[in-house]
Amino acid sequence: MRLYSMRFCPYSHRTRLVLQAKGIKCQVVNINLRSKPEWFYTKHPFGQIPVLENSKCQLIYESVIICEYLDDVYPEKKLFPCDPYERARQKMLLELFCKVPYLTKECLIAMRYRRECSDLKAALRQEFCNLEEILCYQKTSFFGGNCISMIDYLLWPWFERLDVYGVADCVDHTPTLKLWMAAMKQDPAVCALLIDRSTFLGFLNLYFQNSPDAFDYGLTC
Repeated sequence: MRLYSMRFCPYSHRTRLVLQAKGIKCQVVNINLRSKPEWFYTKHPFGQIPVLENSKCQLIYESVIICEYLDDVYPEKKLFPCDPYERARQKMLLELFCKVPYLTKECLIAMRYRRECSDLKAALRQEFCNLEEILCYQKTSFFGGNCISMIDYLLWPWFERLDVYGVADCVDHTPTLKLWMAAMKQDPAVCALLIDRSTFLGFLNLYFQNSPDAFDYGLTC
């Protein structure tokens, strides 16, 4: 099995978290998104990542679909709940999260180009308030209960990037959400895939210079 990925992409990060958490061995092929090889368009018609290629050369894309596929094909350690309602509830939570990827990206771009972003940050704070309310209502350590489950891995990549994106202050008013973040940082799968801050910032600096070398930043021969 092969995953076409990019080291700094939050959507690819989702898939790699699930692979790591479930102990699935998989070859990872990182794609340079500034200089995509022509053959990659045979894997995805628009050249997007992540893409999973299974042993039958079947292709699966879109990060949530890939993660659900992996959970079904490798059921030994289920991450989605078996109960249909609880599974549906996690998917509803994911829908509530849908504005966060856009807002974090737009905040990052605005700050990099020294644009006003107070409205964007206010909107992001509100989204985090909504997630805070859910955790407080549930009275659980994680979004799926008292153990990490699929929904936590699907949300996590954007929270790991809050600091390097310059929006860590947007969770200052959500203490329960910050406790969830602290608990996530103790998870073995999360720890195994953590990219240090200096490497991430080095990537972002090159990325915003449109450098094709950004995607290999921090790698040694």
